Amino acid sequence: MRSSCRFAMAVQTLAVLAYKNGDRVTSTLLARSVNTNPVVIRRLLLALQQARLIETRKGVGSGSRLSRPPARINLAEVYRAVEGEAAFVLPPHKPNRACPVGNCIQAALNLVFASAQTALERDLAGTTLAAILDKIKSSALRGASAQQQPLETVSAGVRRPAGREKRDGA
Repeated sequence: MRSSCRFAMAVQTLAVLAYKNGDRVTSTLLARSVNTNPVVIRRLLLALQQARLIETRKGVGSGSRLSRPPARINLAEVYRAVEGEAAFVLPPHKPNRACPVGNCIQAALNLVFASAQTALERDLAGTTLAAILDKIKSSALRGASAQQQPLETVSAGVRRPAGREKRDGA
């Protein structure tokens, strides 16, 4: 079972667009911020565009920008755009009905999952992209990172596949 990081990457992508205050931003620059491949970002941008959270232009003056002010974009919208509706899902196969636990587990979990989903969506809906941007700016002002550079000059980080760490003498 794997967790998805699409939501976190989408929020960061939108925060960069908000930070740029209406200027169009290329997928290459967004990928540098997230430290991932531009193809991954383009897939996220497509989902965000389909959800009408961003506008994207190809060709001359290409790039993406927010479709509305950051104060009018909440994180529940972002979550639904890139992750779908349900945070918690049951296994695709039915449990053994002959088992006293298996016979009742799905009904019990459905109640818990519905409650958790409601709480998640309520909390995400109460947080706007503007609030996230305010936290980012506040952290930057407090000097959260000595390595900060102007956004346009951020270079791609070095990423090594898992298990391929550089060894001493190698």
